Amino acid sequence: MKQEHGAAHADPIHRIIDASLARAGGWLPFDRFMALALYAPQVGYYANAGRKFGTMPASGSDFVTAPELSPLFAQALSVQLGEALERTGTDEIWEFGAGSGALASQLLDALGDRVARYRIVDLSATLRERQQVRLAAHGGKVEWLSELPPTIEGVVIGNEVLDAMPVQLILRRQGSWFERGVIQVGERLQWEDRPTLLRPPIDIEGEHDYLTEIHVQGRAFVATLADRLERGAAFFIDYGFPEAEYFHPQRAMGTVMCHRGHQADADPLTDVGLKDITAHVDFTGIALAGQDAGLEVLGYTSQARFLLNLGLLELMASASVPERAMAARLIHEHEMGELFKVIGFAASGSWDAAGFAEGDRSHTL
Repeated sequence: MKQEHGAAHADPIHRIIDASLARAGGWLPFDRFMALALYAPQVGYYANAGRKFGTMPASGSDFVTAPELSPLFAQALSVQLGEALERTGTDEIWEFGAGSGALASQLLDALGDRVARYRIVDLSATLRERQQVRLAAHGGKVEWLSELPPTIEGVVIGNEVLDAMPVQLILRRQGSWFERGVIQVGERLQWEDRPTLLRPPIDIEGEHDYLTEIHVQGRAFVATLADRLERGAAFFIDYGFPEAEYFHPQRAMGTVMCHRGHQADADPLTDVGLKDITAHVDFTGIALAGQDAGLEVLGYTSQARFLLNLGLLELMASASVPERAMAARLIHEHEMGELFKVIGFAASGSWDAAGFAEGDRSHTL
């Protein structure tokens, strides 16, 4: 089945996709297309020079993340990370996908001497350059890596990193399952679906057509991290759902979404390399990947409950009115508070983590 979509491509990335299609016999599974669109050197969305992060479209940015929204996010988060450093007997923070560097800067300020080394793992050379400028004041405390080392000891943080990991798309149509991929016809990118043995992790009730995602790379990332994390803990903050909600029969169109200029659209085949492509996180799959690799789940809850447990309201009480208004967006149900979730793991013995003291939803995973 083919469905046409207009394609207004940036030429360099268009040529890379053409070459990849040719090598693959004319059809790319969506996860490979998504990886090129986001991470192709110099021209992928996260590799090019365009600005990504900011609070308003006028800045030229495409979306806002919690650290840009309010520094109180990092101040509350630092309570949990500080506790984790103490409990695990470590003194290093590892951040994956550090974006603009805002979170790193704010956490370094809040944690002070409790952090001997702040290591950033980021695939984007362009973002790394921006991070280096922003974090210059922290001197030799910050180190950048492009891949995981053999072993890690410390506390890992990933804010909106799992949603940017490529996903496979599968479609049930008239009772049969297909994998959705990308082809090119003339100057246009189009969908083409091919029969597959891939299935969702749970059965989807009903007989209606159903599109969803398989998170192989996200689970593999967590499993690899678990294998390398000899001592420490890890916390991931992202938008998503537990398995029963993620694969609900009514979620029939999947969760893939694109972001540009603070506007969302559902067509990843247009403006390739010029906009973000994301998918919501299957937190049950993430939890199982960590557990199967030896990690213990510390907790799972909404971002609102996590931040409230860590004292966000007390921080807001001493902030200005405009600062309180921005911080409130972190916890309001119709903003980030409910859609965003937090999951925590421990590699060397669990404890009652402060961020999950009330409202832990681990039983829903």
